[in-house]
Amino acid sequence: MPKSRAFQPDLIFSDGRATGGATLVVRDGLVESVGPAGAGAEVGSAAAGGAVAEGVIRLPGCAILPGLVSAHSHAFQRAIRGRTEWRGQVERDDFWSWREAMYAAAERLSPDDLAAVSRFCFLEMARAGITAVGEFHYLHRDAEGRSYADPNELDLRVALAAREVGLRTVLLRVAYARAGFNLPANPRQRRFIEDSPEQYLRNLDALAKATEGDPLLRVGAAPHSVRACPAHWIEPIAKEALRRGWPLHLHVSEQPGEIAQCKAEHGLSPPLLLERLGALHQGTTAVHAVHLERADIAALGRARATVCACPTTERNLGDGIVRADQLLAAGARISLGTDSNVQIAPLEDARALEYHLRLVDGARNLLDPGEGGRGGLAARLYSFASEGGMRSLGLPGGALRVGEPADFIVVDLDDASIAGAGADDLAAAAVFSLERTAIRGVYVAGEPIVQDGRTALDQSALLDYRAAIQRLWGRA
Repeated sequence: MPKSRAFQPDLIFSDGRATGGATLVVRDGLVESVGPAGAGAEVGSAAAGGAVAEGVIRLPGCAILPGLVSAHSHAFQRAIRGRTEWRGQVERDDFWSWREAMYAAAERLSPDDLAAVSRFCFLEMARAGITAVGEFHYLHRDAEGRSYADPNELDLRVALAAREVGLRTVLLRVAYARAGFNLPANPRQRRFIEDSPEQYLRNLDALAKATEGDPLLRVGAAPHSVRACPAHWIEPIAKEALRRGWPLHLHVSEQPGEIAQCKAEHGLSPPLLLERLGALHQGTTAVHAVHLERADIAALGRARATVCACPTTERNLGDGIVRADQLLAAGARISLGTDSNVQIAPLEDARALEYHLRLVDGARNLLDPGEGGRGGLAARLYSFASEGGMRSLGLPGGALRVGEPADFIVVDLDDASIAGAGADDLAAAAVFSLERTAIRGVYVAGEPIVQDGRTALDQSALLDYRAAIQRLWGRA
């Protein structure tokens, strides 16, 4: 018998518009309808976190909005939060010096520690309103660089941690071949490296088969970057991803040094190289893309590719800013990611995308599409954090349209951060002001993974995380 529930909050933000007095009907994990109140069978009221009984779930004083998406995450880097915020002995602290601190965690994590850190990171994501994640995972081998009995041991640990929390997950298994063009092997990368693109694709195929029974878990292909993967790796991986319908994600033009290496090796910038290799198309997501020339922006636009901006990480690392205005004008698309997970706040990333441009250009509302009236900018930014992420991961949904996955958040309209918001300014209040304290319920495929701001894993995940941090750094 089909499983159906009707959710009745004060406001519903669906398909880019907020409506009052409406009902969201969910059947078998999908949105069946968004329409007038009164649909479904009467079962009484529910607290702001929702209830799991079939029938009507009343949510007075609350709003429902589409679930948020982190299209680019390195969950294990949650373990270094707060450990890189001083300069130390380096003359200049930048991405490359930060990377050395990150490697310290990558070298030490046992499979159990990786699972514990990842689970806690994904739990924090859920409590921040994230319902789907693209996990860009590149730890494959043991601390000595040897393959585990199952080459996907660590990949599966991370995927299962995300699914234990309840997130819709795309495991973007990373291909890593080298330290860079004409650079000697870096022993600190030995947990990342595989022998050939053929070996990588065999392991990715095995991972796809191992996870195919889970309707909320998929895989994707992820050549790390043009720095870490030569052209003869990227080309066959991109071809197989296209054949299999896998999303294709790469770090692109994050650092000037990466661009200089690419030009020295190929005579082209990273986006133009990907275009030449047949690796730039609608299924491609270029992560970061903060250092682009006009020709790069034009290529990304021609391909209708997605750029995944990660503003909180990019400003933490001093990477630069994403010129989302120019990319959108060229025809590219935008998604958002939490990347290093130094801060897990997807709506902060959405607002920062606009705010960074304001600081550079000295003007406001630069990403306003010029249509949709007062709510046009906010609706657009929210879509980057929801629908844009789902598209980037090769998934349907993100706008709570009929037939889409019923992934959504329940927010308390009386929370101090958005109090007073109504249908006409709900999106703007959410994008520019909403704090995590407002998020009371989180649902994936119509099922609650956060209720009343809590999850069933809160205590156990915290204890496991503390133990892992103690083993890593010698402190709780």
